[in-house]
Amino acid sequence: MSQILAGTVALVTGASSGIGEATAEALADEGAKVALVARRRDRLEALAARIGADRALVIEADVSEPAEAARAVDATVGLLGRLDILINNAGVMLLGPIVGAPIEEWQRMVNLNLLGLLYCTHAALPHLLAAAEKEPRQVADVVNISSTAGRVARFNSGVYNATKFGVVAFTESLRQEVTTRHVRASVVEPGATATELAFHNRPEILEGMAATFGGVELMRAEDIAHSVRYIVTQPRHVAVNEILIRPTEQER
Repeated sequence: MSQILAGTVALVTGASSGIGEATAEALADEGAKVALVARRRDRLEALAARIGADRALVIEADVSEPAEAARAVDATVGLLGRLDILINNAGVMLLGPIVGAPIEEWQRMVNLNLLGLLYCTHAALPHLLAAAEKEPRQVADVVNISSTAGRVARFNSGVYNATKFGVVAFTESLRQEVTTRHVRASVVEPGATATELAFHNRPEILEGMAATFGGVELMRAEDIAHSVRYIVTQPRHVAVNEILIRPTEQER
């Protein structure tokens, strides 16, 4: 095992399941200490037990609230000593027609997928910039988990598309702002992946998704975590700006 991230600290949002959980484990395997941030404490504690109590910090927080996002970052730095890597993974996907849509579904997606990511990044940046000037790596990373929905607008996906397009745009603007200071901003855009993300949708939406992806061998959370690991373990002079990753059988 390379342990290339030994001496670093990562914060992963949405770490209680799926891509966030798999990513936290992948970064810990590379030697990082990991702050696990989500709302479901029992899931976080189970993950922390697998990683090791001396390597994982459980932070129960709702990052769609600015004060909670700031508290998560402050707790990470206060208890683990620094922050080198931020993985903005927390998100929700609530699909359906725009006409007659429940406004609360739109609010949930905007508040978590976009604003939550912004709040965490805002709070983390001073610490990431400081870490980029220090050993052991002299570089820091922000990795934002977007989606293929951040590249192609689709029927019944309007507001989810809007949030994920926003993530891609924000990431590129941030990259231009901080890249010369050795903070790398990267975006990962997964296609269909077997996680809990889809199951928050209404039954009629789930039926449509099953018709679209029923014959596709979905990716696993570990596949996306592998991409994140690849990004953050590159040498200091290499920045992976964007990874688009789909199941082999997914056409669009």
